[in-house]
Amino acid sequence: MKKIIIKSTLIILALAGLVLLANIPNFSSKVNDKNFWYMTEDEITIDKTVHNFGAIDENGGAVSATFTVTNNTKTPIVLTNVVPSCGCTTPEWKKDPIEPGQTGKIVAIFNPKNRSGSFNKSISILTTGKPERFVVRIMGTIESK
Repeated sequence: MKKIIIKSTLIILALAGLVLLANIPNFSSKVNDKNFWYMTEDEITIDKTVHNFGAIDENGGAVSATFTVTNNTKTPIVLTNVVPSCGCTTPEWKKDPIEPGQTGKIVAIFNPKNRSGSFNKSISILTTGKPERFVVRIMGTIESK
């Protein structure tokens, strides 16, 4: 009898947890048919958090991915710094303020030269808005030919 009570209690707690989780805002919201990683009023959104290059040639030259940041706040924001996890990735972005309702772009350039196999690199984006910091990733597989 004690085992049945314990199992019933665990099931009820699990169901209650699922109901609570269903009411927490989703960090991957869909707005105007676009997926945003982090979306609440008066915050910055980004069009994607991961870019997968798939298979790329080691000797094919650098490849790039563009991440688009939207300013949903009521004041201008600035992308203060963009920091890649290693020297094989170079970020490019404008340091000018992004006005409310406008977008800014971050281009991550990855150089596969003298590398092989799978890669998964992070890029930290620092802003004057909310969130103040978020991370995007580039990934893929380098093929030597």
